[in-house]
Amino acid sequence: MTKGEDPRTPKGDRRPLASRDTRWAQATARYLASRAITPNLISKGSIVAGILAGAAFWLAGRSDGMARIALLIAAALFCQLRLLCNLFDGMVAVEGGKAEADGPFWNEFPDRVADVAIMAGIGYGVDMPGLGWAAACFSVLTAYVRELGRANGGPSDFSGPMAKQHRMALVTAAALLSILEPLWNGRNDVLIVALAIVAVGSAVTALRRGYRQIAWLKGNRG
Repeated sequence: MTKGEDPRTPKGDRRPLASRDTRWAQATARYLASRAITPNLISKGSIVAGILAGAAFWLAGRSDGMARIALLIAAALFCQLRLLCNLFDGMVAVEGGKAEADGPFWNEFPDRVADVAIMAGIGYGVDMPGLGWAAACFSVLTAYVRELGRANGGPSDFSGPMAKQHRMALVTAAALLSILEPLWNGRNDVLIVALAIVAVGSAVTALRRGYRQIAWLKGNRG
């Protein structure tokens, strides 16, 4: 397997990320690739980050004062750490030439665990576990439809409106904004709204990707 090949995404189609071309990302990826750090290890790190984010959201819902603020900041940071793991596992595998045979599994499985942990954690934190599990299920469904399309021979569809990076941006912003809720005597309102947007938006994203996949199949196999 050559350095330019990407076993994690057949046909070389990767999620389009502007951050991948930034100097800091390339420098960090080169540093990681020069160490005894494998892409799979970075991918597994996103599981840890997702679970810690979910736990922080859950505990924040049961805390007050500075403890709640600290937990919400931690949740936001862990959500972003999850995204950084998603960025650097592929860069170390492809640009760093350290691709592994089982990379395709570790590229996808940790993301699904992280999605469930984060959304369920928010749901339990705001005492709306049903909404949390709905957001988790629809988040996983978006990835399932994308992978189904690839299994059918089509290109990976990373379209939104609530793709992974959109979900993480929303819950990160909601966590930070929720810190200010005492100013208007609110509590968890921001996170509840964000969770509802993730659930509905992810459902719409899954339907949109499904529609686009059907259109692609009819156009290429009809």
